[in-house]
Amino acid sequence: MALSTGATSYPRKILDYMEGFLVSKTLFTACELGVFDLLLGSQSPLSAEEVSQAIGASLDGTQRLLDACTGLELLTAQQQEQGRVYYNTVDASRYLTQSSPVTLYHSIQYSSRTIYQCWSHLTDAVREGRNQYEKAFGVNSEDLFEALYRSDEEMVKFMHLMNSIWNICGRDVVTAFDLSPFRSVYDLGGCSGAFAKHFTSAYPESTVTIFDLPKVVQVSRQHFVTDGNQRIGFHEGDFFKDPLPEGDLYIMSRILHDWTDQRCIELLTKVHQACKPGGGVLLVEALLLEDGSGPLTAQLYSLNMLVQTEGRERTAAQYRALLDAAGFTQVQVRYTGKIYDVVLGYRQG
Repeated sequence: MALSTGATSYPRKILDYMEGFLVSKTLFTACELGVFDLLLGSQSPLSAEEVSQAIGASLDGTQRLLDACTGLELLTAQQQEQGRVYYNTVDASRYLTQSSPVTLYHSIQYSSRTIYQCWSHLTDAVREGRNQYEKAFGVNSEDLFEALYRSDEEMVKFMHLMNSIWNICGRDVVTAFDLSPFRSVYDLGGCSGAFAKHFTSAYPESTVTIFDLPKVVQVSRQHFVTDGNQRIGFHEGDFFKDPLPEGDLYIMSRILHDWTDQRCIELLTKVHQACKPGGGVLLVEALLLEDGSGPLTAQLYSLNMLVQTEGRERTAAQYRALLDAAGFTQVQVRYTGKIYDVVLGYRQG
């Protein structure tokens, strides 16, 4: 079929996709310069000149950035006697300022400084079928988490990323099933403890032990999980190399998508062996539709797994097959209607 070249044809969607990175970089830059934090702390809307002076940037560049953020509905502009002034939208104050309890600021910083750098090598990733840490950052990617945690600063940034994700999505995920029968819970790769906090809040009779690498546990204790969280504990270890303690439920949130099928089965088999009879494993992942046709977020996340990890996003049937191979039964799936869905499998009693 011939393509239309008529005067009325206008490729709006293609143009939007082509220029999508402009939107991302505008958001990244405004966050990095502290625009939203500044406006939140201001007693009144600010002019471009006031913002430029406060963030140490040129007036011309600041004016353009503020207008672009207004066009993106991140800021609101008003024309006053002294000129045009700006203030945050509700969403900007809620999600883009560092002081908000549900901030995405750290997630945005990680996206800007790490993920975006890897994605600049997406063409190479597609051609080679492997992650691009070596090209993006000059580090050996044979050990995935040595690459991800290539410095203490990078590790803390990643932990802030995970913290912000579960502050937004955690409640919906932990309540997708009734998990109250599981009292002794291990959160494998539990990182900052944000998921564990949601779990213990929803199920006050349960305790959650975060199982993670020693250096991650140390940072989590120092910066994320206070002594007041008495139903959250820690266990240092590498879940591939070290024995797993016996428990009722093992949480694996955004873990299996990092790994190949073979590595997933290896890990799930270890979990099955450690799990008490009648216990289970809870997988939290962005599920693809069975025919792979969507959702778009999961499709893009799967590309992100290509440039950053050894793994991929999967369908519910693919996760079911991994669980079956490891010995789990009665596999159930819950779709939350948001980014992350939940798969629950049991070890027979």
